Amino acid sequence: MPDTTPERPARASWENGWAPETSRAPGTRRLWLAGALAVATIVACVTAIALMDKDPDGASKASGDPSASASASGPGLISFAGPSATTSATTPAGRSGSPTARPRTSAAAGPHASATGGSGSPKSPTPQVSSPDRGKSSGTYRSVRSVNYPDRYWHVSGGLVRLDPIASGEARRDATFKVVKGLADGSCYSFATAGGGYLRHRDFLLRSERDDGSALFEQDATFCPRTSSYPGAVMLESVNYPGRYLRHQNFRLRLDPWQQSDLYRADSAFRLVDGTA
Repeated sequence: MPDTTPERPARASWENGWAPETSRAPGTRRLWLAGALAVATIVACVTAIALMDKDPDGASKASGDPSASASASGPGLISFAGPSATTSATTPAGRSGSPTARPRTSAAAGPHASATGGSGSPKSPTPQVSSPDRGKSSGTYRSVRSVNYPDRYWHVSGGLVRLDPIASGEARRDATFKVVKGLADGSCYSFATAGGGYLRHRDFLLRSERDDGSALFEQDATFCPRTSSYPGAVMLESVNYPGRYLRHQNFRLRLDPWQQSDLYRADSAFRLVDGTA
């Protein structure tokens, strides 16, 4: 007998109960995975292309139509749309009360409508006084009587001009004025007082003050007669505040803008009569 025992030969794999799978070719699982990935990629590409091509007309309209409204583009976007066809350039009118302003000649502008000729420019009414010369050296003495308070006259009292009844000799003196050509406009009137001053407006109140020689005083003391709706009466418009007329309110004389009312027409209508002094 030999001295060594021979080793037992290794058992074949099938002897261990395992046998290689012969039902499919090697690498089939990898092929399936690769195919599924390729199909998913194709589906994603087709979906993206379909979304990009959806409603191309609407997108082109939104980007190519310059007349589209800014609101359609969404907030935060700059609109380059042109101006509205109804927009027109306007020239601002002169400031009310400014010396450079001029009253309108339309019916809404006040008594100018009834005092205008065919050209639209104001027509000077026939005054109730003779045409006075410029300055105090010549003129006509007149008193100014209210239309709706015919027993009351312009009367200087405490430096202001009031609408008062005239009873005493001193009151008659203070209610009589020399009507002269306007200091700032010879076609208008200025009223010289017995005390050596003129009637002028200040803070829109009519008062008697000494002439200080300034251009402002001359304008404040000049009033232009306009046709009144009352026969034989005139309205007196400020030369440096066109559209404002002397009228009485609470029996004080003041400058007020024209108002389309019967009360304003009556309060601003005066008759120049013979002096009460």
